[in-house]
Amino acid sequence: MADITRRLGWRHLRGAPTAHIRHHRGGRLLHDGPGLSFWFRALTAALSEVPVDDRELAMTFHARTSDFQDVAVQATVTYRISDPALAAARLDFSVDPDTGVWRGAPLEQLGTLLTETAQQHALDVLARTSLSSALVDGVAAVRERVAAGLGAEPRLPATGIEVVAVRVVALRPEPEVERALRTPAREQIQQEADRATYERRAVAVERERAIAENELASQIELARREEQLVDQRGTNARREAEEHAAADAVRAEAEAARSVRLSRAEAEGARTVGEARAQAQAAWLRVHADVDVATLHALTGTRLAENLPNIDSVTISPDVLTGLLAKLGQAQE
Repeated sequence: MADITRRLGWRHLRGAPTAHIRHHRGGRLLHDGPGLSFWFRALTAALSEVPVDDRELAMTFHARTSDFQDVAVQATVTYRISDPALAAARLDFSVDPDTGVWRGAPLEQLGTLLTETAQQHALDVLARTSLSSALVDGVAAVRERVAAGLGAEPRLPATGIEVVAVRVVALRPEPEVERALRTPAREQIQQEADRATYERRAVAVERERAIAENELASQIELARREEQLVDQRGTNARREAEEHAAADAVRAEAEAARSVRLSRAEAEGARTVGEARAQAQAAWLRVHADVDVATLHALTGTRLAENLPNIDSVTISPDVLTGLLAKLGQAQE
């Protein structure tokens, strides 16, 4: 939109570099070019503003494939006005001299023209293509056909329009059909995921089995070694017991031999002592054989006195003393 200001009945227009301004007065062209700035009178001026920058036109339309399936096509067409004078002559790009606003809708007319032309060529391609082929190769085919069709459309150069690029963003079927088409792929993906899960579980089970087998083998080996240890301990204990028994036997034999020797020595000593005592007794008897009886009685008393216990004190009662004195008196008489 042109920038127009008012000054005492005059108007001043300042255009943008991307806007081509055409100023007519009385049927004569006074100003023609992009980015102009000039004064004019509103009552006698006829102004046109034609954009010359590249513009994007997004379009969405529906088409039907050869197998009678509806698809939605999303495309973008980049275009520009290459001949502003021709475009201003074919379309209404005039602006209000007071506000600088377009009096008509020229860009909408261009959009309708481009959309219908592109849609016509896209429908022509999709009508001879099945849905599966359209979903696989339809984007490139539609883009090439629309670009070729817009390039060969005679009305566009006649209007001063140049198509810069064509892009097909998406080509999608109806939601129900799209879900139906996604189902096999999703099932296949799910099957692959399930297969991967099962394989992962199988690997995990195999690893657990290997671990369990290793643990069992370790336990078996440990039990075998414990059995060997028990056997070795029994062997050691038996050997130790045998050694203790042998040592006890040797010790008992030595003790028995010592006892026998001691007994023999004691018996020999007793025999020797007995013989000596017998000899002494015999000699004693031989000595006393020739002694008289009174001497033997005296020796007997002496021997008896030697064996009597020691008497420290003797207590004589009056009765005993009286009896002894009486016997003594009788003996004297």
